[in-house]
Amino acid sequence: MDKADPADLPLLSTKTDVRVVLAHDWLVGYRGGEAVLDAIARALGPRCRIVALLTMFDDGRPLTPAIDAIPKRTSFLNRLPGKDAMRRWLLPLYPRAVEGLSRTLAAIHARERIDLLVSTSSAAIKGLKPPPGVLHVCYCHSPARYLWSQADEYALGRAGMLRSLGLTLFGSNLRAWDRATAAHVHRFIANSTHTARLIKSAYDRDADVLFPPVRTEYFTPPPPVGPAAPRANWLFVGALEPYKRVDLAIAAARLANVDLTIIGDGSMRADVERARAEQSGSSATIRYLGRVSDAELREAYCSHRVLLFPQVEDFGIVAAEAIACGLPVVARRAGGALDIVQDQHTGRFIAEPATPAGIAEAANLASKIDRPDNFRASAERFTDRAFELGLLAAIRRAGGTKSGGPSPAA
Repeated sequence: MDKADPADLPLLSTKTDVRVVLAHDWLVGYRGGEAVLDAIARALGPRCRIVALLTMFDDGRPLTPAIDAIPKRTSFLNRLPGKDAMRRWLLPLYPRAVEGLSRTLAAIHARERIDLLVSTSSAAIKGLKPPPGVLHVCYCHSPARYLWSQADEYALGRAGMLRSLGLTLFGSNLRAWDRATAAHVHRFIANSTHTARLIKSAYDRDADVLFPPVRTEYFTPPPPVGPAAPRANWLFVGALEPYKRVDLAIAAARLANVDLTIIGDGSMRADVERARAEQSGSSATIRYLGRVSDAELREAYCSHRVLLFPQVEDFGIVAAEAIACGLPVVARRAGGALDIVQDQHTGRFIAEPATPAGIAEAANLASKIDRPDNFRASAERFTDRAFELGLLAAIRRAGGTKSGGPSPAA
């Protein structure tokens, strides 16, 4: 990582009137992607003027002060009736939405010069076409998972058959559009080495690797006051979407007869509720908490024995938060977990292919890890400051690429 001080970055000097537009796939809740968007807004805000935030969908709810302060411009999809419930089913219209937002960006630029476009994308917004002379840097959480890497996982659950049918009908054209519009990006930043490999595979483009920020100053181990309290059993935290594989976590807990706490919400909530109501011949209790506050989440990290992380994730902020709190992580030996988990030191990897038995075995081993110094040293790689410096350095390098290297396609 470039350790240059932000004051040395000419593109973002406070003495220069740099005008920036941000772009994000959708603003429909606060999760890991929105945490990165907030960090980008806070890093750039003191150094330039952020004039707009382009997004396909915006449900209007407050997110963070930095995000809420930026004027929003949305696509035509945001005006459709029922768009909140139908967002995922409007996938075939995403290219039209992004092309419309490209025209919006051109109109903003025509009124007053734009210097920099920064998109954060795991779906389609990276396809924005910058006006001539405008630098486009994309912080990529992943090339669209349902198109490139996790189509099988999106076919899980009750809605999976319809998702699979839609991808069969539209997937080829969407992949072609997604690959072609990667040429609109001057420089990619990947959130992990895993994502950098996916970008190379999908788009044949190299990417800088910059880990997303984790609130390591908030997520900390419990203070050592008196004898340590007994810890609860296993924990799962994450959006209840098919690729997160909460089904594997539940099956592993039942196989091991170990209680499991589940935190999160999403399209598979009904499946989790059914699993909680079923006994299935196991004495394990499935405790479902839904969405929780930050304080409750930190308490959960500090009061359980292991975090189950059975999915292949692009990065995995939840795993980094758990490690920052001293909680061992049980993860697949794949994806972003390879950048986060240090086997036998801050967690254990699951033998592949991941099965309930393999998860249970790894969880038993991980629960015996007790090395708090390793956990905090590992978590310090993901601080806000490290992200800020890395982002500004990557934008500086992108400026050099733009002036001396290939330009986005016309």
